[in-house]
Amino acid sequence: MMLRLFLSTLFLLLALVAPSLAQSDPKALIDALGKADFKQAEDLIGQIAASGDPRVVPALNAFGDGDLYARKSDGAVFITKPAGANLALIDPLSGESVGEAPKGALNKLKINNTLRRVLRAATGGLTLMSPDRAARLSAADAVLRAPSAENLALLETALAKEADREVKARMEEARAASVLVSDRSIEEKNAAIDTIARIGGRDAISLLLTASATMDPGLKPAVNAAVARIQTTLAFWDMGQNVWYGLSLGSVLLLAAIGLAITFGVMGIINMAHGEMVMLGAYSTYVVQEAIRTSAPHLFDWSLAIALPVAFLVTAAVGLVIERGVIRFLYGRPLETLLATWGISLVLQQLVRSIFGPTNREVGNPSWMSGAFQLGEMQVTWNRLWIVVFSLSIFIGLLVLMKRSAFGLQMRAVTQNRRMASSMGIRTPWVDAFTFALGSGIAGIAGVALSQIDNVSPNLGQSYIIDSFMVVVFGGVGNLWGTLVGALSLGVLNKFLEPWTGAVLGKILVLVLIILFIQKRPRGLFALKGRAVEA
Repeated sequence: MMLRLFLSTLFLLLALVAPSLAQSDPKALIDALGKADFKQAEDLIGQIAASGDPRVVPALNAFGDGDLYARKSDGAVFITKPAGANLALIDPLSGESVGEAPKGALNKLKINNTLRRVLRAATGGLTLMSPDRAARLSAADAVLRAPSAENLALLETALAKEADREVKARMEEARAASVLVSDRSIEEKNAAIDTIARIGGRDAISLLLTASATMDPGLKPAVNAAVARIQTTLAFWDMGQNVWYGLSLGSVLLLAAIGLAITFGVMGIINMAHGEMVMLGAYSTYVVQEAIRTSAPHLFDWSLAIALPVAFLVTAAVGLVIERGVIRFLYGRPLETLLATWGISLVLQQLVRSIFGPTNREVGNPSWMSGAFQLGEMQVTWNRLWIVVFSLSIFIGLLVLMKRSAFGLQMRAVTQNRRMASSMGIRTPWVDAFTFALGSGIAGIAGVALSQIDNVSPNLGQSYIIDSFMVVVFGGVGNLWGTLVGALSLGVLNKFLEPWTGAVLGKILVLVLIILFIQKRPRGLFALKGRAVEA
């Protein structure tokens, strides 16, 4: 009698426990996905992730990729791969091949975007215990982007064992995000809000606002305060981003204008073909890169270093020919010089169109100028950063040339008092010629840099000629420091005006402000000094 009672009790317990055991069996849960609708599949994925069995990760990944199929005959679920007209069947847990089946004998498991988010969180949670540091960091990122209450237990287990400081910090952030969507206590959720607020950024705002929709109303003031703090921080970063964009634009204007500042300041020549010197420098870069692509592709990362002297020599030679052939006959006649150089610019544009065609030409970025990096909430691209560094290097090199070389001394003497310089034995015509060649060569170097951020086309120079003149006039004709300050100031001003007025109206406002400034200070920010200049 006692034995019969004991067996009855045992069978009853087994009957009660068996369903829960079946539900915790990963294979049974995966097979259940074959007959589940989207909502049921979401619950099943949570149970699969809660099992903590890393063997289920390939099956979940296959589900997300659309490679999970259920066999019609018995409902068994397999990972599949194409095998001719059939599909190869792979066991979802062991990864072993179990034969093939025709496509008509299988049903593909359907998936939607909600399930994809759940899958990302589940696979992220399951790889939190991976021995690979990169895998754990990636898993924590995945859980942070798609928080789920089901991952809390795994996160807390992983946190207890994690030794890497960066990975542990990311896991704590992921745990905080998951706590916000769980039924944990108000105290834990308040701590989680503070943790998410410390992350900062727009993703943190999104996490807080999404969680607040289902959160206790008493927590909403804390959420609002955290969002306000993040938005204040973002406003400062946005201002910093605008300053960086302005300095980046200013460095481009500096490159385009610095050669013009020399020719305009020393010679008083309004060179409307200066933009075409920039364009020729960009096309020199294109020609060098094409030669490297066809003859020595392993040197591509050195293409800009090779293009710099080539562009300088080509444009300096063109500038020397223009000065000796045309401009030297027009000194003292500014209107004729303007018209002549404008005509030269049209000739150069048409010449380039005839040789290279009217369409844009591709100039590639070397590997060290590609990509970007994050500085707080600012994104800084490597090509812009290198152009800023390059512009300042050219500026410093020109300062050294002007202050420390015999040629620079002669240039400054001719700028300040041409007659006196001539009477002291300086050959002013050749100073003019080589000064014009130097300014043209620097414009060619500017073209090398601009080819990395702008379209290389026959019209490239026209985009910068007006801005270059504005920079030179605003900074002070012939003064390099004035050119630097003017370029950076106008670049930053442009970028702060654009969000409010638009790009075109912003440029018009800048032009109006410069005209008003010149009315008060005709010689610009830094006026040249000398008896001839002041006369």
